[in-house]
Amino acid sequence: MNKGKLYLIPSPLGDNDPAEVLPAPVLDILPTLDCFVVEEVRTARRFLSRAGLKGHIEGLEFHELNEHTAPAEIAPLGRLFDGGRNVGLISEAGLPAVADPGAQLVALCHREGIEVVPLVGPSSLMLALMASGLNGQSFAFAGYIPAKTEERRAAIRRLEKRSAAEHQTQIIIETPYRNDALLADLAATCSGKTLITVAANLMQPDAFIRTLPAARWKEHPVTIGKRPCVFLLLA
Repeated sequence: MNKGKLYLIPSPLGDNDPAEVLPAPVLDILPTLDCFVVEEVRTARRFLSRAGLKGHIEGLEFHELNEHTAPAEIAPLGRLFDGGRNVGLISEAGLPAVADPGAQLVALCHREGIEVVPLVGPSSLMLALMASGLNGQSFAFAGYIPAKTEERRAAIRRLEKRSAAEHQTQIIIETPYRNDALLADLAATCSGKTLITVAANLMQPDAFIRTLPAARWKEHPVTIGKRPCVFLLLA
């Protein structure tokens, strides 16, 4: 059976005009699609409206794929591509399928021989790494680490040990309401000389990006608040 393609469509990291952060060829693809798999329909509708589809949103088909999606609900999404129909995948912010449930749809497409087309857009992880001054030749994305204090501190010690052994930058993300707790634990747990980068609200007017030794963060703590943030460390 003829199958369409899956387009991986990046979205802005914050309240940016899509034309400011996405190349024109990416925006040009959007009007050619009538079916989208998204993390949250309301956010996706707002993004597409601002990206040039205002007035056409009601004619689009949306399917949610997020942390609440059951494994049994993934396979049926493969039928969306029947008859050569192209589908767009959109995350809440940034690149789809990177620290994002949409990776399950990408994996399904590979299993079923459906072509996957990644498109250019902002990545908070890469922007943070670029701006950190840490090792950009060797780095690892650790994703979310445990929320419980003792487990989190143990995870930080493991990441610091790995960083020291391989001279490798470790990249971490956290739920915004735990940002300040994570920074406090990084500062308290790491060696005083270990470099820690805080990169919050990237691409926004109040973006905050700073790299300091753990000892400096401990002596002069900052409040990040509930802003999207990426943390990096290099021992």
